[in-house]
Amino acid sequence: MTHSANWHEKARRIRLLALDVDGVLTDGTLHFHSDGQETKSFNILDGLGIKLLQQGGVDVALITGRESPMVSRRAEALGIAHVLQGREDKLVALNALCEQLALPLASVAYCGDDLPDLAAIRAAGLGLSVSNAPAYVREYADWIPSRPGGQGAVRDICDALLTCQGRWDASLAPYLDDLE
Repeated sequence: MTHSANWHEKARRIRLLALDVDGVLTDGTLHFHSDGQETKSFNILDGLGIKLLQQGGVDVALITGRESPMVSRRAEALGIAHVLQGREDKLVALNALCEQLALPLASVAYCGDDLPDLAAIRAAGLGLSVSNAPAYVREYADWIPSRPGGQGAVRDICDALLTCQGRWDASLAPYLDDLE
């Protein structure tokens, strides 16, 4: 589903992909155990997509309203250095990160799935959402991958950014070893 006719052009300028976590990197389901522990499920497709994107020269950040040790562990496993937790003020957090990294908002893609993400989606150079987000959030996105959050949506975003930036073939090449 494409909302912006020029989303490909916007995608070419992206140097940072900022992602909400719950509902984007996860399906939004929170599991609470009787001992008080919380668990989250992350999709392995998204993880490799993030690694490929980073290898392709695009940095990745997580901006989430909740605080979770699982988010820190997943970010560490993926080499994501910019992790802002406990931030319901997504646009304020995104602006602060852009200032820290000396990046204009036009060079940033932001993907979110609910109302706390809306200002960041609208302000980013490339506003993204997921197919299972409410319609009133999706309507402000430049592009929406067909897969839902937590089920490969981030992988689709990473692949699309690499393709639009002409880096997909280089990302794919190491996996196409010549068998001759």
